[in-house]
Amino acid sequence: MKKEFVVKSIDAAPDGAPYVIVSLSSIKDLKAGTQSPPSPFGNPKVMGFSNMGDMMKDLNKMMSGMGGMGMQSGVTQLKLEMHEYKDMGLSVGDKVFLELSKAETLGV
Repeated sequence: MKKEFVVKSIDAAPDGAPYVIVSLSSIKDLKAGTQSPPSPFGNPKVMGFSNMGDMMKDLNKMMSGMGGMGMQSGVTQLKLEMHEYKDMGLSVGDKVFLELSKAETLGV
């Protein structure tokens, strides 16, 4: 199986390790216009509170609405070691292909 993607973002490893996280968006999603401008907090929602008790009670709802602290749906992420990233010379907006194949084994 071979799929076509566009590099959406390239981020440093959150723990400072020598790798990068490459986020890919499907070409089909981009052509269909289903992708919205990226937001680091997902879909922003404003929630009003009349008192501190309401705020604490609805805190879980508010946090779950953040989409996992920046994780967008419809995005494929790859973890690449630094030398792999440098060898490929990737940049945001590049068209890439991801090919998956199942390893064939002989015998049982």
